[in-house]
Amino acid sequence: MAETNRYDISYGKARVPVYRIYARPLVGITPIPESSFTGRENTLFALEVDVEVFGDNFLSSYTEGDNTSVVATDSMKNFVLRQALAYQGATIEGFLDLLGNSFLDTYAQMERLRLTGRALPFSPAPVPLDTDVSRTPGTFASSTVLFSRSHDDYATAVLEFARAANGPTLTAHRCGLVGMQLLKVTGSSFTHFVRDSYTTLPERVDRPLFIYLDVFWNYGDATAMLAADASQYVAAEQVRDLIGVVFHQFVSESIQHLVHEMGQRMLARFPQISEVTFQAQNHTPDPAGVSPEDERVKVYTDPFSAYGLIQLTIRRGE
Repeated sequence: MAETNRYDISYGKARVPVYRIYARPLVGITPIPESSFTGRENTLFALEVDVEVFGDNFLSSYTEGDNTSVVATDSMKNFVLRQALAYQGATIEGFLDLLGNSFLDTYAQMERLRLTGRALPFSPAPVPLDTDVSRTPGTFASSTVLFSRSHDDYATAVLEFARAANGPTLTAHRCGLVGMQLLKVTGSSFTHFVRDSYTTLPERVDRPLFIYLDVFWNYGDATAMLAADASQYVAAEQVRDLIGVVFHQFVSESIQHLVHEMGQRMLARFPQISEVTFQAQNHTPDPAGVSPEDERVKVYTDPFSAYGLIQLTIRRGE
């Protein structure tokens, strides 16, 4: 019976935390009108890494308890940390590329590999320029040594590798910005939708709109993502700023309408992108009261826990 079975197997190490001090600064980013971001110091380059290994060479460890080909996941963790010290680049994608090639060069039994990186965001803490803090008010600047952990949105990337005749090859990739939460108090509508016996939602010509938003993108040519020259690199900081500007400026008829406009703007600003995907959740608050003196003054509360889910992928035409 067992001999007729077919198997798909993988194993690896999840959420390996990496805190690299004084990585190479990210410089040379091409400016866009929606963002002031052109680079970062990378004094603290922090991320967590998932390693997932594929290959039939590990099947005997499942079927026979034979671990002679198994690379311990603890060894994978140490491998990631050792490579982080050696890394000479400035981006998550570049670090994952180094890892992918190094893993396959080191361990012949690994056939394919999927690596995921998630930034651990830290922001420079504001500190007084005057070392005598007894004098007030003072002038403040961003610290170059003290950072505050942020639990807001974060950049992410997934790179996949396989063996080829000429060595390890990047076979797929996806970059992203995950966990944005944006609330616009006016300038959004939702009207003229289907009404029937199940409909209780009123039409809203102008409403506050609260969305959770993840955005992902792919490069047409991955060399633009990995080049030492960062002029074609798409920084998550620029994407965040662009998304915010579009949301601020655009009067939308729905979340669908809004994410389409965001996608069009991204494709226009970043010609190196071949595809952009949005995953949006509607967390728009419910109205609870209006001031009798000023109709602009309103109170809202959180809606029912279920939320609308809107997804869109736009692929660049030929």
